[in-house]
Amino acid sequence: MMNFNEFKNCGLRRSLDILSGKWKPLILQNLFEEDQVRFVELWRKMPRVSKKVLSEQLKQMEENHIIQRVEVYNFPPEVYYKLTDKARKLGPILNQLHEWGNDLDS
Repeated sequence: MMNFNEFKNCGLRRSLDILSGKWKPLILQNLFEEDQVRFVELWRKMPRVSKKVLSEQLKQMEENHIIQRVEVYNFPPEVYYKLTDKARKLGPILNQLHEWGNDLDS
């Protein structure tokens, strides 16, 4: 039986804490499809998410070192998001989850 400290430091729990959120899987999917995405482009690809919620999810992912925020000081300024090396390791795992989810229907 796992005690609280073991649970607190469990890799699966920590991973799910970082990836949990209604929009995080879709954000990751979009960032895996393109090298970097501007905030507005990402928002347009997301179904019915407010800019505030998207911004909060992106900030959480940035704090967890899953994505990187890149500011380009043009006129007007632009903000891009891209995956970190840490997040790129998730690619095969997310693909397997996708396949597993599709297999649930059969």
